[in-house]
Amino acid sequence: MNEKRQIEMLERRYLETLRVFHEVSTALTSNLDLDSLLSAFMAQMEDHFGFKQWSLLMLDGETQELYYALHKGIDEAAVRGIRIPMGEGLAGGVAKTGDPLFVRVADLDLPGMDSDAKGAGLRVQSITSLPIRYGHRTFGVLQIYDSTFEQLPDASVSFLPALCEYAAIALENARQVDLIHHLSITDDCTGLFNARHLYTLLEQEIAVCAPAARVVPIRQPHFSLIFLDLDRFKAVNDTHGHLVGSRLLAEVGGVIRRVLGPHHAGFRYGGDEFVALLRGLDKPEALELAHRLRAELTSNTFLTANNLSVSLTASFGLATYPQDGDTLHGIIRSADTAMYAAKAGGRDRIEVAGEGPRSEPSPHSRHS
Repeated sequence: MNEKRQIEMLERRYLETLRVFHEVSTALTSNLDLDSLLSAFMAQMEDHFGFKQWSLLMLDGETQELYYALHKGIDEAAVRGIRIPMGEGLAGGVAKTGDPLFVRVADLDLPGMDSDAKGAGLRVQSITSLPIRYGHRTFGVLQIYDSTFEQLPDASVSFLPALCEYAAIALENARQVDLIHHLSITDDCTGLFNARHLYTLLEQEIAVCAPAARVVPIRQPHFSLIFLDLDRFKAVNDTHGHLVGSRLLAEVGGVIRRVLGPHHAGFRYGGDEFVALLRGLDKPEALELAHRLRAELTSNTFLTANNLSVSLTASFGLATYPQDGDTLHGIIRSADTAMYAAKAGGRDRIEVAGEGPRSEPSPHSRHS
């Protein structure tokens, strides 16, 4: 009888383990959005294992540093901005080796195990550190504080690393989807967005601004567009060849990206024509940014890495939604028309839709 009861108990534990694995794996494969995926993973882990304090540190692929992506039971202010280099501290060591570790906090005085727990201001007795890793690629580290694994069935504890590996596979899938999406909306020459994505973002901006304008007509939401075309770019291609011309376009893309910053968006519209989407900027604010962009382009010396010294100017057209166009094609047409007016007016100038030229050509553009 005792043997039968023991077998039934083992079967229940086995079925419970399978249920947990199924629910966690379902959460991991239900979508490929990175933030949603991480939140779903930790919600399932927390629910099934009863973790009270934990942190999920993700690896920044560019800097090779871990940062706190999600956590519970930790002061937000204490971990904000903490970056742990690969190989340093408990989490950094686990990320580098791929080996899980369990340590008591008293042991964190050992060399190389003092940065993350103390840096985050944690007051815990133990830390279990599990790599989120698949193959030779580390995605992050799951840290569980003051874990009570002795109260869990052995089967549940033993497949925790398997769940972490499953999470790593899901993260790799999400990363690949993000990469494919990024490639589909990015111009491979300049690194700016492509024209197709411009139309997508414009539709989104108009969808946000138009309903708000009807509700609050006193201060109508707006955004601005800058169209700019490089002056006499064909001469660079004719003189130095298309490979050098492509390099020049890439350097111009870098200037545009730097001037616009993270809040606005830059696009390669086609050839040597570029577009800037200035979110939330009215005409005076957008004009100020256009002047700054023009100054950066004209003061820069390009292609120095190719042992050349190329100066550039550009013709700018500026239009603001909704006064210069309250539809997608209307606002594009206004900015494009203003840019061609700047070309016709002598190049190296800013033309504002409906207002005429705003910048006189620079001396060298008159003779180029």
